[in-house]
Amino acid sequence: MINFLKGIATGLGAIAPGLSGSVLLVIFGLYQKTIAAINEFFRLKNVGKNFKFLALLGSGIVIGAVLFSKLVDFLLVNFEMYTRFAFLGLILGTIPLFFREVRKEGFSAKYYIFILAAFCAGIFLFVFNRDYFPPVEDPDIWQSVVLGLAVAVSYIVPGVDSAAILSALGFYDLWVSSVAHFNFEVLIPAGVGAVIGVVIISIVINKLIANFYTATFSVIFGLFLSVIPSVLNEGSLAAAGMNIQTLISLILMVVGFVLSILFGNLEKLSSGDSENDNPLKIAQE
Repeated sequence: MINFLKGIATGLGAIAPGLSGSVLLVIFGLYQKTIAAINEFFRLKNVGKNFKFLALLGSGIVIGAVLFSKLVDFLLVNFEMYTRFAFLGLILGTIPLFFREVRKEGFSAKYYIFILAAFCAGIFLFVFNRDYFPPVEDPDIWQSVVLGLAVAVSYIVPGVDSAAILSALGFYDLWVSSVAHFNFEVLIPAGVGAVIGVVIISIVINKLIANFYTATFSVIFGLFLSVIPSVLNEGSLAAAGMNIQTLISLILMVVGFVLSILFGNLEKLSSGDSENDNPLKIAQE
């Protein structure tokens, strides 16, 4: 039941910009267990145990995505600027948590090259390349499958936000609307794409982390940093100025930042990390 409830909370990561599903899995101490369960399940190893774990967690994620999609859909339609600044705070607050993850098994100056290269690649994909993918309103079946693949990436790769990926590909509004209004013409092929993506990407990530831990997380961290500019769209930036809306938006951004730091502390406590790994302390270094 605990994993089911954590799955509901994790469902928020599939909807809200700034909170990827894999981030919340890390926070709840379920990331490595989920990756291992997926790999073992398709190798017919501990099938019953892994099926129960994945079924509880997965059903919770689906329910959470449905519940939160309605809220996020409402907020984006009625309070877009406030909502996007709050999400920006959420994503900024996860920076210390993921830098700690990068450094966990040793870190040297050479890994900054991995971070920079991944950051530049991500900026191109998520920011400069967004004009090549206008918003998709009436997708065909293959576009819906790609939508599912993009969502899968966010749940398997820690720190890669599904909303940023979907926004860059022109799928974000379609995804939120489809989940909120149960558009099964989109959701069924997207579900197929998500299952395929989860299986393939989890196998690849599992091998990369096992053999190249720091390099893999350095690349992940660089990609994570690159999604930050994608959280605020042109409408949010255009409305910013010396006005009460901007002040409220900045306050909400700070609130979002603090909430992410609190989530990071929950992960630290659950994993038994020392005070030296406190995300607030890392943020000051």
